[in-house]
Amino acid sequence: MPYLVAADLPTAPAGERFRAALDAGAILQLPGAHNGMAAIQARNAGFSALYLSGAAMTASMGLPDLGIITVDEVCFFIRQLARASGLPVLADGDTGYGEALNVMNMVRAFEDAGAGAVHIEDQLLPKKCGHLNDKKLADAHDMAAKVHAAARARRHLYLIARTDAAGSEGIDGAVARARLYVEAGADAIFPEALTTAEMFRAFAARMPGVKLLANMTEFGRTPFFTASEFQAMGYAMVIWPVSSLRVANKAQEELYGAIRRDGGTHNMVDRMQTRAELYEAIALHAYEALDDSIVETVLPTVSQD
Repeated sequence: MPYLVAADLPTAPAGERFRAALDAGAILQLPGAHNGMAAIQARNAGFSALYLSGAAMTASMGLPDLGIITVDEVCFFIRQLARASGLPVLADGDTGYGEALNVMNMVRAFEDAGAGAVHIEDQLLPKKCGHLNDKKLADAHDMAAKVHAAARARRHLYLIARTDAAGSEGIDGAVARARLYVEAGADAIFPEALTTAEMFRAFAARMPGVKLLANMTEFGRTPFFTASEFQAMGYAMVIWPVSSLRVANKAQEELYGAIRRDGGTHNMVDRMQTRAELYEAIALHAYEALDDSIVETVLPTVSQD
């Protein structure tokens, strides 16, 4: 059903709905969705919340993930996912788009766009994908100040602090930073680019009572683990940030190659979403029915008295 009228819209703030999904019991599985259609398909598969990756956003725009997009551009994607799916969205806030005041502006903008949660990270610009080398870390107290600013600015947004320190400062450094960020107001911690099950378990053991997020990105430093395996290691959330975009990009690459090779799409039709499947996904007929239900405008009669 299209989210066009008040009766169709979720009534609770997105942050409250994100918390409810997180508290539902099993580990919260957050598949990445890079546009509105991906959000619909993830919802239809049965997921209760979504992740919006900075890497997926920038790649879909033909740009590298170096922190060069703007708050307004991210809000465009947040609105797509929230409107299309009706689900709470965890949005990638990169480094917060500046210092404390910029972080506060980002938090309010993301909330207004429909986000339920955000994570910000302790890298310096130009930031990098968390699974790449030579990341530059911010001073831990500077990052804590950003977390504190975000906590002050939010109305309902769930706040996750990401630390990229494990690769350069080890588990001790990452844990020390994480504890500082929790003290500053973070609701949860995202330890990025852990490389073994032992590291995941060690980090969780040293952060008792704190909800943790795991990143199951492909082609990175983390080995493949399932959601249940992450839960057993002490994690409350897991994201698959760029998976949907990677699958879509690979399929598009094959499509364009086939058109160039074969002179048409006839050899790819069995790989395509049909027109009927597309219309069902975007609820075309529900929109048409809603349009037909709207009463024709009648102009008021103007009294001549």
